[in-house]
Amino acid sequence: MSAQFVWKEEFNIGVETIDKEHRQLFEGINDLFLLTQKKSGWIAGKNSRRACRKGIELIKEHALNHFANEEAYMASIDYDGLELHRRLHKGFRENTLPALERELKEADYSPETIDHFLGVCAGWLIGHTTMEDQSITGKQGSVWVDLLEDGEIISVKKAITQLMYRMFLVKPEMISDAYNGEKFGTGVYYRLVYQSGKEEKRSEILLAFEERLLCRTIGEVVANKSGKLSAALIHNARYAMQRFAGRVMKVFMKGESSTLVEENLLSYDQFEKVFETRKRMASLLFDTGEGYFAYCILTPDQVQDSVATSINKENALDEVARYVQKQEEEEAKALRKKILVVDDSATMRQGLKNLLGWDYEVSTTDNGMAAIRTVTLNKPDLILLDYDMPVCNGKQALELLRSGKSSADIPVIFLTARDDADSVKGVLALGPSGYLLKTLSHAEIRARIDGFFEKNP
Repeated sequence: MSAQFVWKEEFNIGVETIDKEHRQLFEGINDLFLLTQKKSGWIAGKNSRRACRKGIELIKEHALNHFANEEAYMASIDYDGLELHRRLHKGFRENTLPALERELKEADYSPETIDHFLGVCAGWLIGHTTMEDQSITGKQGSVWVDLLEDGEIISVKKAITQLMYRMFLVKPEMISDAYNGEKFGTGVYYRLVYQSGKEEKRSEILLAFEERLLCRTIGEVVANKSGKLSAALIHNARYAMQRFAGRVMKVFMKGESSTLVEENLLSYDQFEKVFETRKRMASLLFDTGEGYFAYCILTPDQVQDSVATSINKENALDEVARYVQKQEEEEAKALRKKILVVDDSATMRQGLKNLLGWDYEVSTTDNGMAAIRTVTLNKPDLILLDYDMPVCNGKQALELLRSGKSSADIPVIFLTARDDADSVKGVLALGPSGYLLKTLSHAEIRARIDGFFEKNP
């Protein structure tokens, strides 16, 4: 059987019309996915392209109609989060969809761009319906609070684009207005806290750079020929980013002056921790052509004590030197095999990360669709994939991975708690690189993973 996204009853919000439309959206995504599969007749011909164009138009039309109906329902119950929810819809409608459509048309609806459309569009819709829409009836809170107005997002995006070009001669393209903290290659992560006004209002900014972006921009200015991070490069990057973030802050604060009161260089684990515990007003991901870059504005009422040492005049030299050393250690780790753990259980994700993290570079995500985006940004050598996940389960995630050119060759080992003969037979029938029972001891799991890489160096 081909992969399907299954809308499970537990994801209903209890409003019949909305739940029905969610199921129809899933069916439309399924139809398009099946059309792209070779075994379902996909060929690079006019008929297939025409069918895909029609399928995409139907998904788009249904999604936009659903947005309108959902907003009407929220208005009818005086839902407090209506305006925020409406703007999330508008961001998808006016930013994400047009960018995907341009890519499709420029490539004449090639299989690769349709795969990209499916991954981004389906990922957004599934994540939105299973998370944000749950907040309508109080089943789940939103990670977005006081989201920037549309005009503010446009202004911030314009300021970032112009400043990146003026400072670094790169032309960034915003590829997501809902960046969720995914790792992209070897990165540099920077936190800035600004204070403004008589009420001493504080604003918190997170910046994430792919290391090669800094090396190819600021690195060339300071004649860094090694192509690697150095203390001099980080110092220059700090001051450049302070000026950069300060200019963007002026746009965000509508001209009100602000003062930098705290800065931190973060490891990815620290950066990820902030994303897991904080809510965002804006979170934008850009592709500069030289590397990825993210600019995130966190809610001002939640500014917390830093997860890393604050940098000041007295400790700057030592802190930067320490950070560069840690980055070098991370680069050495990057030479190790990369493992992506995909499991909806936070306990399982953290347990495997603790178990395998000494000898492997381990990253985690909690669902199959997020895994698709993670693989695109940071390709692993092995995926440990939970077989029993809601919405997009392990079987569906495996088929999605195998449908993409960049992910088709990644080995996948299923994680499962089922040890009966029929279940094991069903798992193996999908042709994974293996399976691991979650009931195995830590030593047995570790031995199996080590053994896999010994056979597949």
